[in-house]
This record gives sequence, structure tokens and C-alpha cells, in this order.
Amino acid sequence: MRMKSHTSHRAVALTAVVALGAVLLAGCADDSDTPGSRSSGGTNGKGKITVTIGVFGVFGYKQAGLYDEYERLNPGVTIKETSIERLDQYYPQLLTHLGTGSGMQDIQALEVGNISEIVNRHSDQFVDLGKAQGVDKNSFVPWKWAQATTASGRTVGLGTDIGPIAICYRKDLFKKAGLPTDPEKVGKLWTGDWQKYVNAGKAYMANAPQGTTFVDAAGGVYNAVISGSVERYYDKDGKLIYKDSPAVKEAWNLAMDVIEGKMTAKLKQFDQTWDQAYANGRFATVSCPPWMLGYIKEKAGTKAEDQWGIASAPKPANWGGSFLSVPEAVKNKDEAIKLATWLTAPEQQAKLFQKQGSFPSSQAAYELPEVASAKHDFFDDAPIGEIFTDAAKDIPTLVIGEKDQIIQNTITDVGILQVEQQGKTPDQGWAAAVKDIDNALDQ
Repeated sequence: MRMKSHTSHRAVALTAVVALGAVLLAGCADDSDTPGSRSSGGTNGKGKITVTIGVFGVFGYKQAGLYDEYERLNPGVTIKETSIERLDQYYPQLLTHLGTGSGMQDIQALEVGNISEIVNRHSDQFVDLGKAQGVDKNSFVPWKWAQATTASGRTVGLGTDIGPIAICYRKDLFKKAGLPTDPEKVGKLWTGDWQKYVNAGKAYMANAPQGTTFVDAAGGVYNAVISGSVERYYDKDGKLIYKDSPAVKEAWNLAMDVIEGKMTAKLKQFDQTWDQAYANGRFATVSCPPWMLGYIKEKAGTKAEDQWGIASAPKPANWGGSFLSVPEAVKNKDEAIKLATWLTAPEQQAKLFQKQGSFPSSQAAYELPEVASAKHDFFDDAPIGEIFTDAAKDIPTLVIGEKDQIIQNTITDVGILQVEQQGKTPDQGWAAAVKDIDNALDQ
């Protein structure tokens, strides 16, 4: 068995953040200040207020025109965003600022992989946004609200986006391999079971067009499978369980199946070679949350227009998503609360989806026309609002641990990659991941 050598723990979340940033990357270059160069905002002496917001990657508010709209609605308020592209630089800096009680932006974005640590260790340093005027708990999907809420009921962040997973596939490659191309028929190939997805991969590889594989990366398969499991690396009591977690075992074994079946292009997601593989049409499927659609369009290029389709994933799962928070120590707390509340209201989340592809964490937004009627021209006018709303309906409330991000990153980027790219055995790959996880968690 592939995981019998388990001896330690750990995981990935940067991937989702990098992905989110990458989707919106093209429009972000001018949206950043020098990291850490700004402290909290304030007035300019003329009654004007500058509200600062710190994000990682690209959240798309500026690109979608939401800052401009808010400033028009609130004369005297100016919004200044500071973006640090990499989460592994942004989050440690935020923790340092929390430790000193200074240097924070009026609004700070939080990634789902870090939300547990913030909720469990730093909740008293953030405003309880659940009590903010105009915030309606019921407008958010329940599991998203729960992720940022303490046991005592303090809600330290308002949900921005979520990442309900679908499967994006190349229709032209499926046709050549003798598989159906209609989205509904494709989805039925693997309904309800990720093993069926792997089995479809075996059927694809039996008649695969030359030079192509079924999936891009085994790590992508692992991420998709594990993203639908309630208990992954920690149990509901906060105990670390990843070494013996049935969910980890299932996801790991399916990742090993695609490697052993030679179904993977042996890529690391979000590396340059992964980008190039889109342009070259090297793989037939990839697990795709909404934020990845823009990425695929950009990297695959115009020659692949209308060749990609979107089908349902085997099971409901979520990949990525963030929150907006307001630290207690900032100067413009009241204005920051108003802005964070406005940016995460259903109307603004729907606009952000329409312009930037970030799927709303507000279920109240799903009935708005910007979501309900949304189609994507690159994907043959696929009804993406309908597809991802359906995908979001049954996502379970995942148990998020404090070190989920580290554990998942290590499993995919160390353990799985060693098997996939270096020819190590599954046991050797798992042992390497466990060793690195242990070292990281002992620090």
C-alpha cells in the first residue's frame, strides 16, 4: 500500500493563492506598491480619508472598477491598495505586524489556508465583522462564514470568493480519443467518484492523440480530490491526523494511479512549463475552479478558443478563496469596516465575478444576472454561472487546520513530485513529504 510508511504530517494552500493571483495577473502590474512601505491610512489634513487595503496577488477590485465606484459613492474617501504577489511573503509580514501592533493596512486580506490560525490565535486582534452594519450572515454560504468565525461567534473576516471545482477538458482531444465531447456526457463519465475520473483517463490513454496525456499533473488530481473531504489533515477537535487520514490516503493513491498509468504530463502547476503545456495542448483535462478559466484562456491562446469545455467534477469540492478583515489596531477602522462590508456585499461580488472571474462566496449573488446569466466566450459560451453555482451547492464544511497550507504544499510539491518527476516509489515520496512536514511543524 502506498501510504503504509506514514510517520508524520503536512499540506498546500499557496497553490490556490498563486492560482488566484495568476488568473488576474495580466492586469495587476500597476496595482502594487512596494511591500510594507505603507502604514495605516489616514486623513490628509483637508478632511479627506485614505483607506488602505493589503492583499496578496490580485483580488481584482481595482480592475473591476469597484474602488472607483466606491470613491464616487463616498466623496472624500480614497482607496489605496498594496499588493504582495506571494502569499508566503504576505502572510509572515502580516503576522509580524500583528505582533508589533503596527504597520497594518486598514483592511487586510486573509487566505483560506491561514484563516484557522487567525481564528484560533489572533481573533481578538480583528474586528468582529459579523456585527458590522449591513452584514447579513445568511447571504454567505454557511461553510464560508463558519471558516472565519470563532467558537464564541466572532467573525474575523468576510468571505470574498470561493473556488467550486469543475473539470475543464479539451474537446478536440477527447474526440480523437473516442470519448464524448458534450459537457453533460463528459460529466457522466465520472459522476460521484474520482476513481471513475481515473478510469476515464485509462480509456483516454488507450487511444490518446500522440504526445498528449489525460491530466496535467498528479498534484492537481490530489488537490481536487482532497478539496472535497471534510477531515483531511486535522480532525474536528483540531488533532493532526494527516498520516492516517482516509481522505489523504484516497487522494494520494489516486495521484499515484495517474502517475503509474502514465496519464500525467509530469508538470508542476503554475510553473512556466505548465503554462507552455496549455499552449501546446499537451494534456486533456485539468481540475478548474472559476478563477482558473481566465488563466487557461490566457495560456492556451486564441488557437485553442472553443476547443475547451467545462464539465461537472466527480464530487463537490472547493479550491481557494479568501476573506477581508479589519485589524483592531488600524486608524481608519470605521471607514475600513464600511469598505470591507461594501466590497463583500452580494452586488459587488457579482460584479467581481462578471469582470474578474472570482466566484462569489455570497449565495445571495447567485441569482443576480451577472452570475446567473454568465457565459464564457473562450469555452464555447459555456454557462459558467450555472455550472459553478451547481458546483458550489453541496460543498461540505471542510475542517481547516492551522498548518493546512504547509502540509498540502509539501505533499504535492515534495512527495508527489518526487514520484512523478524523479521516479521515486510512492513509499519514498510519502516518506520524503512526511520528513519535511515534521521538520516544518517542529519549527
